[in-house]
Amino acid sequence: MTVLAEGSQAVRIEQDVVLARQTARKLAIESGLRLVDQTKLVTAASELARNAVIYGGGGHMDWQIVQDGLRKGLRLVFRDEGPGIPDLTLAMTDGWTSGGGLGLGLTGAKRLVDEFSIESAPGQGTRITICKWN
Repeated sequence: MTVLAEGSQAVRIEQDVVLARQTARKLAIESGLRLVDQTKLVTAASELARNAVIYGGGGHMDWQIVQDGLRKGLRLVFRDEGPGIPDLTLAMTDGWTSGGGLGLGLTGAKRLVDEFSIESAPGQGTRITICKWN
């Protein structure tokens, strides 16, 4: 896999969530994603950026435009140094919520992308990597 371009931006306050959405959309277009895939990726990015702000106390969205053979894609990594997720299995269960939401955040984001991985532990923050391919 080849990284064609990369960067990072802070997601510390609510306004940064909007900027993360805008960046994700711009990069999805640059990556050659179809409109429906752009929308899926931007929706997942918005949810994960918001989680980083609300639950992780803020963090970063790192991005890479990647190429693997003939396909091109966009990889986004959301990382924070917040309290972490004590039970990943529970957190990845549809309908479970740690707040007042619908409980579709992490599992919903996972369904919207081609690749999804999560690393988290209490006191060590959270790192979620997603990728969408054209």
